[in-house]
Amino acid sequence: MKIICIGRNYTDHIKELANERPAAPVIFIKPDTALLREKDFYIPGFSEDIHYEVELLVKINKVGKHIDARFAHKYYDEIGLGIDFTARDVQGMLKEKGLPWEKAKAFDGSAVVGNWESKTKHPDINNIRFRLEKNGDVVQEGNTELMLWKVDELIAYISGYFTLKKGDIIFTGTPAGVGKVDPGDFLEGFLEDKSSFALNIK
Repeated sequence: MKIICIGRNYTDHIKELANERPAAPVIFIKPDTALLREKDFYIPGFSEDIHYEVELLVKINKVGKHIDARFAHKYYDEIGLGIDFTARDVQGMLKEKGLPWEKAKAFDGSAVVGNWESKTKHPDINNIRFRLEKNGDVVQEGNTELMLWKVDELIAYISGYFTLKKGDIIFTGTPAGVGKVDPGDFLEGFLEDKSSFALNIK
């Protein structure tokens, strides 16, 4: 199982980090050890600036390679919500040197995966609302209609480079509003208005 993440897929998020708008999806991968398997997230000692990034998730249900976007909907039955935790200070240093992001993005516990639910509960995959609350306040709100590349387009693009296998998870990108977490914070993610995950920051 691999975790495939998309960066810079929402215009407002691109602007808030002063990044350039990409001509194609930005892809990076987290290993399976990045999955947060506990109820709490522990801030790693190598960073002083861990940021939350809430994202819609898609779980692949069968093997596929060079998938046409017209048929991409056949390769997933479930969607969910998660967090791509990012060591922003580490990422900044890596970007300055033109180095890969893995130390900032793929560390242990950096991928939060909430509850999965059937995509049939949502009539339009390209119009799904989601949000993240921090200590009871809404800090991120998104809608898949605002993605630069929609879910099926992402699956088609990714499968041109990597064979997708059953159980693979795609993080489809984060909207604006990313920010720092501190010990004692409580995060809860909502897919539409249904709680998908909740965790304490230690």
